[in-house]
Amino acid sequence: MKKTTIADVAQYANVSNSTVSQYLNKRYEYMSAETRKKIEEAIEALQYRPNLMARSLKQKSTFTIGIIVANIIHDFSTKIINALEAEFDKEGFHMIVCNSADNPKKEKKHIETLLEKQVDGLIVFPTGENKNLYIRLHQQAMPIVFIDRFIEGVDIPAVLLDNFSAMNTAVETFRKQPIAFITTSLALPITPRVERLEGFRQALRNRNLLIDERYIKNGEPAEMTEIFNQLFTLEQPPRGIIAANDRIFQELMLYIKKRNLHVPNDVQVIAVDDVPYANFLTPSITTLQQPILPMAQKAASLLLAKIKKEQLADDQKLYRFKPILIQRDSTN
Repeated sequence: MKKTTIADVAQYANVSNSTVSQYLNKRYEYMSAETRKKIEEAIEALQYRPNLMARSLKQKSTFTIGIIVANIIHDFSTKIINALEAEFDKEGFHMIVCNSADNPKKEKKHIETLLEKQVDGLIVFPTGENKNLYIRLHQQAMPIVFIDRFIEGVDIPAVLLDNFSAMNTAVETFRKQPIAFITTSLALPITPRVERLEGFRQALRNRNLLIDERYIKNGEPAEMTEIFNQLFTLEQPPRGIIAANDRIFQELMLYIKKRNLHVPNDVQVIAVDDVPYANFLTPSITTLQQPILPMAQKAASLLLAKIKKEQLADDQKLYRFKPILIQRDSTN
């Protein structure tokens, strides 16, 4: 069976080959709605499928974006991937998603693999341990945007939560002290973990509240039971707890349930990231939501501008987005 070509589509729709080509490349500026509809109907009727390889060779683009997430099990990761896919799809790009599991070696391997596949650009949740690699890629003009994190001394734009504002809002929301802060391991200099910890300390200092290191903990999820035991056997157990991400929050709520603690009477809780089940728990849990859609739109627009070699409106490197406080029963 003869393969359908652009010429066949053009003849069926009674337009020129170049008009069909403009339609396929989403260049609609001088194309009437009627012409677009005719081409769309012709493509459907003839079951035309573009030759992506030929298109890539002609335009020197694979129309592919590489995404490297730090840990795909995080609620934020899955939501931001979904939002990014919608943004890139509008521009005719598709994505390849890789999971580094916060492992610098895996991160490096994924980058090498994606470069071999000739992706047009990268969006990365960096581990912080491949600084020289990113410096080299930047010098080679590889389009890259960081999300959720940045690396000091690397001239690559980053889109992330305003972690200092998030911690200030959390401390302000609590009605009881002492307040504990718990995050995942600080073995790697991962931006949200480091900044949220510093932001917590800063928020306490701004209110002349004591910074007691006994109430500041970090560790792997498997270590959380021991960490919570340490906190709740203190002479004065915490009356408020900030769970710095969804994995800590999950471990905390399991511990509270097993120990028959009551929220908010025994302890108030705020979680960073608005996980879907926070509203369904009894009592419902106050969260700090990251503005997923605006963050994805900014990251996508920055990367696409780099890919298209467009001049950016400013030289800004860090784009911080304010958290959204969703106040529920756990802080009443």
